[in-house]
Amino acid sequence: MLNDGTAPVETENTSSTEKTFKEIRKRDGRVVYFDPEKITDAIFKAAKAVGGHDRSIAENLTRQVVKNLQQKVHNAVTPSVEEVQDEVEVALIENGHARTAKAYILYRDRRTRIRDGKSELMDVVKEILVETSRENANVNNSPSAKMLQIAMAASKKYYLSNLLPEEYARAHVQGAFHIHDLDYYSKTLNCLQIDLSRLLQEGFNTGYGYIRPPKRIASAAAQAAIILQSNQNDMFGGQSFPHFDRSIGEVIRGLKNQPDYEEIYQAMEGLIYNLNTMHSRAGAQVPFSSINLGTDTTEQGRMVSQAILAAFKRGLGHGESPIFPNLVFRIKAGTNFNPEDPNYDLYRLALEVSARRMNPTFSFMDSSFNRTYGEEVSYMGCRTRVIANRHGAEVSAGRGNIAPVTLNLPRLALECRGQEDLFFVQLDRMLRLGARQLLHRFEVLSRLKARDLPFLMGQKLYLDSDKLGSDDSIRDIIKHGTLAIGFIGLAETVYLLAGKHHGEDDEALNLALKIVEHIRRRTDSYAEEYDLNFTLVATPAEGLAGRFVAMDRELYGTIPGVTDKEYYSNSFHIPVYYAMSMFEKIKAEGRFHNYCNAGHITYTELEAPPGHNTEAVDRIIRQMAASDVGYGGINYPLDECRICSHSGVFSGSCPRCGSHEIRHIRRITGYLSTDERFNEAKLKELRDRRAHFPPGG
Repeated sequence: MLNDGTAPVETENTSSTEKTFKEIRKRDGRVVYFDPEKITDAIFKAAKAVGGHDRSIAENLTRQVVKNLQQKVHNAVTPSVEEVQDEVEVALIENGHARTAKAYILYRDRRTRIRDGKSELMDVVKEILVETSRENANVNNSPSAKMLQIAMAASKKYYLSNLLPEEYARAHVQGAFHIHDLDYYSKTLNCLQIDLSRLLQEGFNTGYGYIRPPKRIASAAAQAAIILQSNQNDMFGGQSFPHFDRSIGEVIRGLKNQPDYEEIYQAMEGLIYNLNTMHSRAGAQVPFSSINLGTDTTEQGRMVSQAILAAFKRGLGHGESPIFPNLVFRIKAGTNFNPEDPNYDLYRLALEVSARRMNPTFSFMDSSFNRTYGEEVSYMGCRTRVIANRHGAEVSAGRGNIAPVTLNLPRLALECRGQEDLFFVQLDRMLRLGARQLLHRFEVLSRLKARDLPFLMGQKLYLDSDKLGSDDSIRDIIKHGTLAIGFIGLAETVYLLAGKHHGEDDEALNLALKIVEHIRRRTDSYAEEYDLNFTLVATPAEGLAGRFVAMDRELYGTIPGVTDKEYYSNSFHIPVYYAMSMFEKIKAEGRFHNYCNAGHITYTELEAPPGHNTEAVDRIIRQMAASDVGYGGINYPLDECRICSHSGVFSGSCPRCGSHEIRHIRRITGYLSTDERFNEAKLKELRDRRAHFPPGG
């Protein structure tokens, strides 16, 4: 017998040798030789999975399957693979082999998912060969980019079909949550704040030889760019220097020949040029780079901040706005925020540059959740923040996010038909599933050895990675990183539950805060339960922006205020189409920053570049500081003529030279990009953006 514990011994010896099918029709329509032995193999494989060991019963069941098929189909009809498999299930169940039947059905379902995945992959490859996917606005349309994205698509299909447990794969595929950068699931970590000081003082190795510590400031700047590029190739997310002014200042003080300001300026200009031209990922994109600066009060540190801000203000060769790096100017009272502060002049310069280039953005060291750490907190342009640590030093350098997952909040509200109590029950269920998925990813990544990440771990960039040998597991090292639970569509969720979004009504705002506070409380409980740095992030949705809403519209139809647009609102952001005072928006969104300890950002949207009106930018930044914002910036449309370099806001051709070759620069998920690289959902969101009017306007 099959010995799965559910059926007696079968002894049927019905002979069907003469009537056995000679051919079978496969799923792709091909007709091939029919081999009954393959049915026997499949049945016996399922039986062995539940403890069976007698192949003879599998052979008897195969004869029964063939006999049943012959009775059901006309002699001229060739049976299909699906018909054969259906009969196998029937035969197993009718003969009492319940456990074997279940194992066979599960095996069949898994094979179907793998097969469907292959078919979907081929469709995706066809699309990529025509034009690179625009899920990532930093990826170009080059041959290298196409090859990279084909590999990424194959990786996603593999992980969904072969690595991920069924409940996590199903939740991702069905849109209950989104596993970010699924294509890198078992390969590497997300992002890192890099300790530039140590690498420049000790030297490093990119794999082809040792790079000695620089002897000139220009070499230091060039090496900084190489470090960002090299580590980008080892990770899927952003790369950042947490204390760039301090790090380069230390290098300058150690040089035998002290550079003057002009040399420092030239070096910083070279760094900006490199970061806008130096490609990573086999030529597919430039590194996602961020630089934190503004709080070093030494002479050298001040010159570094001044020089890079001045170079950014001047722009690239024809005056174009640099896309990278994302500059983050750190604001701290007593250092740079007040007229009597030593770096106040740098703050004023940062305002001027932001008014012209949209960079820098601003981080606030005195916010209620940052001030505990002094000047240690650093941000990335995408909004990521890593500081608290259950397993070591609470620093930024040498740490980053391991991986994120994002919950589809509107889906939960739709499933609950707007019932608030049921929503929170379902929210807890999905939060637990998301946390377990992150834990699974952590365990998978823990199998990596230091040599699998040659620059990240080999050059000891991650905190405590100097303790690893090349064949050591990275498990105890990556504990310093964070596992981030994110969310999207809070505005649409609150609209379903309260009838208004949180920009329209105080009760809706309180409900929105209640939801995010609840998520943070659960996230903290997972940190305690699993003794890992679980955190809450205000998800920067790019490729995800239109994915959830399209799936939810198909399930629930077009619902005004919820699924009637091509995107869900980012994290806790008030909808971009809602007209309101910029200060009221800042005040409302500022209340969420404290809960989102893995990262957050608030923008205010302007109609046009402020130009010389730095006082207006100053008022905005001070309102952010007063509203307990941790990280913020200003947005505005920025158009540049590729021919004459004239900049402003153009409705069509360049008003100066008449050229139609216009570069439309906009901010997406924290970083700047040009709109031709935006996906359709983000283009729709871009068109819906409304400028926030001044207080009293």
